[in-house]
Amino acid sequence: MILSDNEKRDVIKYLEAGKPLPEKYRFLLFDDDREVELLWNGKTNEVTNTVLPFQVIEQIDEPRSDDRIGLQSTLFDDTGRQITGWTNKLIWGDNKLILSSLKNGPMRKEIEAQGGLKLIYIDPPFDVGADFSMELKIGEGDEEESFTKKPSVIEEIAYRDTWGKGADSFIAMIYERLKLMYDLLADDGSIYVHCDWRVNSYLRLVLDDVFGKSNFLNEISWSYFAFKRSTTKKFPQKHDTILSYCKNKSNYIWNTQYKAHSAEYLKRWKKDENGRLYRDDVNPTRGGKRIIYLDDVGGDIVDSVWDDIPPVNPVAQERVDYPTQKPEALIERILQASSNEGDLVADFFVGSGSTLAVAEKLGRKWIGSDLGKFSIHTSRKRMIDVQRKIKKEGKDFRAFEILNVGKYERDNYVEVNDDLRAEEKAKQAKRKEDEFVKLILTAYKAEPVESFASVVGKKRDRLVAVGPISTPVSSKQVHDIVSECRDKGITKVDILGFDYEMGLDFQEYTSQGIDIAFKVIPREVFDKKAVERGHVKFYDVAFIEAKSSVKGPINNKELTIELTDFSVSYNQDDSGEVSEALRPGGNKVIVEDGQVIKVSKDKESDIVTKDVLTKKWSDWIDYWAVDFDFADRKEVITVLDGDEEKEVWTGDYVFDNEWQSFRTKKNRNLELTSAAREISKGKHKVAIKVVDIFGNDTTKVIEVEV
Repeated sequence: MILSDNEKRDVIKYLEAGKPLPEKYRFLLFDDDREVELLWNGKTNEVTNTVLPFQVIEQIDEPRSDDRIGLQSTLFDDTGRQITGWTNKLIWGDNKLILSSLKNGPMRKEIEAQGGLKLIYIDPPFDVGADFSMELKIGEGDEEESFTKKPSVIEEIAYRDTWGKGADSFIAMIYERLKLMYDLLADDGSIYVHCDWRVNSYLRLVLDDVFGKSNFLNEISWSYFAFKRSTTKKFPQKHDTILSYCKNKSNYIWNTQYKAHSAEYLKRWKKDENGRLYRDDVNPTRGGKRIIYLDDVGGDIVDSVWDDIPPVNPVAQERVDYPTQKPEALIERILQASSNEGDLVADFFVGSGSTLAVAEKLGRKWIGSDLGKFSIHTSRKRMIDVQRKIKKEGKDFRAFEILNVGKYERDNYVEVNDDLRAEEKAKQAKRKEDEFVKLILTAYKAEPVESFASVVGKKRDRLVAVGPISTPVSSKQVHDIVSECRDKGITKVDILGFDYEMGLDFQEYTSQGIDIAFKVIPREVFDKKAVERGHVKFYDVAFIEAKSSVKGPINNKELTIELTDFSVSYNQDDSGEVSEALRPGGNKVIVEDGQVIKVSKDKESDIVTKDVLTKKWSDWIDYWAVDFDFADRKEVITVLDGDEEKEVWTGDYVFDNEWQSFRTKKNRNLELTSAAREISKGKHKVAIKVVDIFGNDTTKVIEVEV
């Protein structure tokens, strides 16, 4: 490092003033032999090393819609069996925490026991204009309507963190996750990253940085059919880019892929008297002329331009109406090229579950994760459907489980300034957390209280607890609140949260002698005017009613469960505001006060009419499932105690998905009575899980005595 006296004085002057150094000093002060480097605000090589336990909240080990279900000893038939060993994993949560926990936690050994993670395919959110909104269906047949599901607050925060500062925040988000994926990938593994023109130049440099330029494999152009529209002074856009890298160029999995020859190529061949295509091969060095048959040549080797795979069309069997869904043929080519049967593959932006569906069909093991509950739910339905088809064909299938990241870091409440010292960061986080709690209490019309660990407010004769801003309310947090209420003789408490952990059994806590109400914090809580006017409505979590029926002779009893009621009180729109904004002749489907409503404005008279589309309570249900013996499988997690691993019972149970009924794009019908299940004498806890059309799940446990 050689600096002139003037440069040294300049450096001191900038440092004393607390100002950043001019760009030239980066090259003068630090030796760096890289020719090209991607820089962004806040770039750091540090990645999170958090290890959080994975909680299994649901296990699906046989797809079931049969008329009758046997006991465990006769669970499987001869038309396809569950493969023992590895259980596939669908994980809900922030993929940064998931990746860190996979890389550094106990599950790493489980992954390595399968030979390691051989292939990662990801399709990250590369559309700057995209969000977590989703078009959903309501009703059946001719009465079917579409409406927009708005993103949850947690999804909005994730979107802000990804695109809040434009390219800077996107690159920072993807860089840390790619670093974690690199460390998790097997030495002979590969990664494929799907992107488009918005971010492909950034991603190429980020991948060069993480995987090394020497490990670059391909820049694949997926050129798909699209109706070409007139564009302003440029060619119409009709391709995506898929970037592929291996971890080690000297040793990685590769299987050459072939496709059918083009019609133009086939025209060059002649047909013999038997109908076989051939051509004359003239090569003087090999002794002149010989005949070559097309059958012996094989298919055309697939190159880096893929123009033979169309996007998912509106009537395709595989279509699940998920906005970012990619065709299975595209994923199939990638999995066949860079993995073998029995290998473990992963997708950490799983979306609609295309990677998982293809992996299951091709005999690969898989891990999938996503932040969106609706994504997890869509993937769950899709994988059950795949399992059912595989079983029907008499082939073997593999069980899968749905997991949460067990406990969430409490310092994820609000964004703090990373440039501050640790002590100042902690103070700022505490101040912002206090401001957040005050905001929620004001909107809920509650008063703050002190001297409690878990309770922060009071509304009339009820105490109030507030969950975190950027993560779901976990079962551990609810347990802590209930324990404190019991210890201090509190009998009435409201818990407020933007979202709740999947599989949370709300009834479990209401049966412990405490009047506990679970409320959902609405998005309008951040609207200052709505809070000041008292227009913010907190709504209750969903309510389930079900009844059991036991029939049959004494030694051969059968149990069925009938779903009898389900109610929600969602509110994501204001019909008054929508009515004012509508043009004459226009209409819009909205969600207000637990109803899906079609608001229409007459073209001539401007009269507004409202038609309730949720005619019956079952219209809110997208999926429901039954575990006929809920208490037979304890939820055990592996935690690190120093350098040792320990298995700990969480106090909860895993939901064994023994029977399920759900709506699909092709079949909107829903069964409301389960198949009959053989049941032994004694007391049984039966769990009923209902997933609504938004992808939110509610669980109820009932006791049945035989």
